[in-house]
Amino acid sequence: MSASRSPRRSKPTPALPDTHDLRAPNAWLLMLEGRAPWEYAALLAALPWMRKLQKFPRGDGHPVLVFPGLGANDLSTAPLRALLDSLGYATQPWGQGFNFGPRAGVLERIEADLVELHRRHGGRKVSLLGWSLGGIYARELAKLRPALTRCVVTLGTPFTGHPRATNAWRFFELVSGQTVADDHALMEQIRQPPPVPTTSIYSKTDGVVAWRCSVNEPSPLAENIEVQASHIGLGVNPLALYALADRLAQPEGAWAPFEPKGARRWFYKPGA
Repeated sequence: MSASRSPRRSKPTPALPDTHDLRAPNAWLLMLEGRAPWEYAALLAALPWMRKLQKFPRGDGHPVLVFPGLGANDLSTAPLRALLDSLGYATQPWGQGFNFGPRAGVLERIEADLVELHRRHGGRKVSLLGWSLGGIYARELAKLRPALTRCVVTLGTPFTGHPRATNAWRFFELVSGQTVADDHALMEQIRQPPPVPTTSIYSKTDGVVAWRCSVNEPSPLAENIEVQASHIGLGVNPLALYALADRLAQPEGAWAPFEPKGARRWFYKPGA
């Protein structure tokens, strides 16, 4: 990612009745996924300066459960978790090896982890953070256990539209042993946001997921933040991570939509 490119917070988006007709990103966008190493390099270059000037909002010590994307493991979220730990959060990786889809026992394990994390931190609510497919876990877990969930933040997560509106559906079928089918009831369930503050951070230049698949419909507790990033670089993109840190730093019970102030408005401009 070029450091001069600016992410933007999307305007409220009307209902998306035609998302089932979306197509996967084209070959050019898929090729642009090669930006990811540069996004990581930008993060490494920016971190000392941002930490020194205290540009990242500090956390309050509450726990954060982090889910990796399809085919990835906790190593992929290590830089993200290291940043959040340095900001004062208590992060926990998902700890189930490679994410090969919702195989037997996976969903039961993440629910048990949430319950245990909540208990271990004295009953403090847990923020759920998911990258790509991991965001589906975060959203569905929040629906199942809203009383234990503080907020949900997803990175490039395809929670609306047909699963084939991604360039990863064949890989999903291969590693999960499941078939991507037209299950309208399931797709409608996944599309519904959790009853807790929910943020989708997405990119219109995502080469894996059609960007409209990552846009929440208007809701008092759901929002969308657009950034210029690759799909596989979202978890190391410095401006995406700033938006993430800002969302996690919201006081419990006093959540408000993302509104950068001061000079940050040059980087986070409203508009779709």
